[in-house]
Amino acid sequence: MYIPLIVIVLLLLLACLRQVNQYERGVRFTMGRFSSVAEPGWRIVIPVFQSMTKVDMRLKAVDVPPQEAITKDNVSAKVNAVIYYKVVDSAKAIIEVESAYYAVLQLAQTTMRNIVGECTLDELLSQRQQISDKIESIVDKVTLDWGVEVTSVELKDINLPTDMVRTIAKQAEAERERRAVIINAEGEVAAAENLARAAEILARHPGALHLRTLNSINDISSDQSNTVIFTVPLEVLQSYIGYKNLSAIPNLPPTVQKALGAVPQQ
Repeated sequence: MYIPLIVIVLLLLLACLRQVNQYERGVRFTMGRFSSVAEPGWRIVIPVFQSMTKVDMRLKAVDVPPQEAITKDNVSAKVNAVIYYKVVDSAKAIIEVESAYYAVLQLAQTTMRNIVGECTLDELLSQRQQISDKIESIVDKVTLDWGVEVTSVELKDINLPTDMVRTIAKQAEAERERRAVIINAEGEVAAAENLARAAEILARHPGALHLRTLNSINDISSDQSNTVIFTVPLEVLQSYIGYKNLSAIPNLPPTVQKALGAVPQQ
């Protein structure tokens, strides 16, 4: 007698049960008015009088399709990005906006075009992170009223016209050539300074020039297949004088004696 009644009660109870997963929240409406937010688990929803809409609270990625925009210096560019967002207030995500995903996508597209139009091409290429942060700040400020928080915005690709790509390549090549010329000039200046310093040291120490001359002769004499004519500096002759002056050297040409003059005896 009671079995049919029990079966009917069980069927009604099963019809009232709603399962809310761990990553979801249930927005419950009673007779069309918002009543509460259901936490994960089994929840009772009275048919006819109540309804419940589940909201996914996980982080979502929105791929913004390429947007064609004109930069501040009148260069056409196609920019696409990816936006990461999550619902932080399930009630607002249902009550305040019809589709959070579609709203975030449209807002990101218009904001990205506006931001690209405010910067030059060089800024767009070199300051991608700053531009991404600016887009994130603007979009997040609006979506908070929808119960949505934007966690990150990343610019994926920046596509430029073919002629502009060639122009940028030429500019980069010219910049590298300019740096190469500057580095070469700096090297020549450093080499000239070192040579001047070495000449000053050799001038202050006559024996140093003699040692340098002997070292050069030794390097050249290692290859016996060549005949080398070596002009000996006059300072080298002075090192061989010993206790006599240059005028005492036999067979010394008179022009050399006149040029050197008498050297004091040691």
